[in-house]
Amino acid sequence: MPDSPLADADWPAPLAEGPLDATVLLPGSKSLTNRYLILAALAADRSRLRSPLRSRDTLLMAAALRALGVQVDDVPSTASDASAATTAAAASSASAAATAPAGGWDWLVTPPPSLRGGGRVDVGLAGTVMRFLPAVAVLADGPVHLDGDAGARVRPMAPVVDALRTLGAQITDGGCGRLPLTVHGRGRLPGGSVTMDASSSSQFVSALLLAGPRYDRGVTVHHDGKPVPSEPHILMTVETLRDAGAVVDDSEPNTWRVEPCEINALDVTVEPDLSNAGPFLAAALVAGGTVRVPGWPQHTTQAGDFLREVLDRMGADVRLDRGGLSVTGTGELVGIDVDLHDAAELTPTVAALAALATTPSEIRGVAHIRGHETDRIAALSAQLRALGGSVTEREDGLGIAPATLHGGRFRTYADHRMATTGAILGLRVADVAVEDVGTTGKTLPDFVGLWEGMLGQRGAGG
Repeated sequence: MPDSPLADADWPAPLAEGPLDATVLLPGSKSLTNRYLILAALAADRSRLRSPLRSRDTLLMAAALRALGVQVDDVPSTASDASAATTAAAASSASAAATAPAGGWDWLVTPPPSLRGGGRVDVGLAGTVMRFLPAVAVLADGPVHLDGDAGARVRPMAPVVDALRTLGAQITDGGCGRLPLTVHGRGRLPGGSVTMDASSSSQFVSALLLAGPRYDRGVTVHHDGKPVPSEPHILMTVETLRDAGAVVDDSEPNTWRVEPCEINALDVTVEPDLSNAGPFLAAALVAGGTVRVPGWPQHTTQAGDFLREVLDRMGADVRLDRGGLSVTGTGELVGIDVDLHDAAELTPTVAALAALATTPSEIRGVAHIRGHETDRIAALSAQLRALGGSVTEREDGLGIAPATLHGGRFRTYADHRMATTGAILGLRVADVAVEDVGTTGKTLPDFVGLWEGMLGQRGAGG
């Protein structure tokens, strides 16, 4: 992954000019929004999703469901005051403001009498769309064609495709288990029991569980392989299913059973995206000062909650109270030895902090992120080295030693979390230019506006 000259479209990552004293209002969780959208599309009645994330990934999911005949409408928000601030923050972005009602919005989801076939679905580069939609499309009354970005065509799909075939689906994929593919829906799926290897993505399990209540015999998923990565995401799926009235048995390790049943309509408020909070909270360690994220849940299934432990171990003062989460740093960071197997989406943020730390770090247990939007281990290694970092690339992670970094172009490979990594480094390192910062719109609308707004809120010492 060689470095390349600066381009006019590159974003000059701003340096932190002093300690921060900032409050950052973040939009809702992508993982929760897309799970709620799936369940609402399969429910027996109309659902309301309050304060949903409106980003490329969730808009692609909404569009995919519309292609199946589901009605997804923007309606003025009636969320509580506590969640209205988060809603307003999301709606303030240019991409959201173009179509969202002023003053905040919800999504009203009306399922059709039966899902419609014959459509084409663009999954973009969204793992939740490309993995979850085939399990839903088998219930349509005709073929559904799925394709996406060039990068999506190399992301693994075979486990969920093979599992759906075992459960009775007909899917045409050119024999490669990847996009593009066509699901030949027949209005129903027998369902039953299936064994799969989900060691490359927990999304394979979640896909089957979310649609499982609508299969004739429900679904029982057995995992056979190395430990499932990001397992908190499966717990999130189980809890959202139970919220919708589904009967789920997850009492046996590596086995999940969903009974066939009606899915109840939802009326839910989407939590802030805790993984997206990572770069902003990390800024408190790099620049010094305090960054607060209101609405941080006291109890959550989001893997991003592990940030609290990571930042504490790297030198921050971390406090969670009824008002949200606050992180205070001094500008001094220490390295960490951490297994991020269950919270792998935090790897780019932790790698950026490790590159600025005064002692070495080891990030382990994240081999599966080689199959994310890009090979994140290789990409992080290459780009940190390009800025002078001392990095050892390992099969399942990274070893990062203290080094003096310098400016340069930070490539992102169309990966939103690579872009935020470059922004974190740019707080301390002059002349870091982030390629294609707009890719952050995949999960976080108006990242640049939020980032620059945070830096404008400096403490008295700034």
